[in-house]
Amino acid sequence: MSARVQTQAFDSGAELLGFGDGAGAVVTFTGFVRDDTGQMRGLEIEHYPGMTERALNDYGAEAARRFDLTDWRIIHRHGRLDVGEPIMMVATAARHRRAAFEAADYLMDWLKSRAPFWKREIGPDGSSEWVDAKDSDEAALNRW
Repeated sequence: MSARVQTQAFDSGAELLGFGDGAGAVVTFTGFVRDDTGQMRGLEIEHYPGMTERALNDYGAEAARRFDLTDWRIIHRHGRLDVGEPIMMVATAARHRRAAFEAADYLMDWLKSRAPFWKREIGPDGSSEWVDAKDSDEAALNRW
């Protein structure tokens, strides 16, 4: 059970070696930097070291209690990321599939709306603009 914040890319397959041993279900989600407008080169992600890892670990532990997880992992990258690069991964393991799916969904909703990361979109000319929180992300979190 762990959370990491890092600049380097990760290998989702390698991250799952030995993960959730003995569980009845393992669910994973990997998010990628996407360009919905056709006008973005990438993202610049900032965070406060120490504070961010603590928050991710706290929410992972909360998910473990709430959904009776046997294991969980959160990896989130920071720094400059190009469109198409993996930005984060959530993995959950539980005795039953529904708990593993719901825990992954819960963690994703929290990461999208409350995790202490700040994002700037980098445009084709190198200019940047801060990304605002979306109402739909907040509404997704409120269902929990």
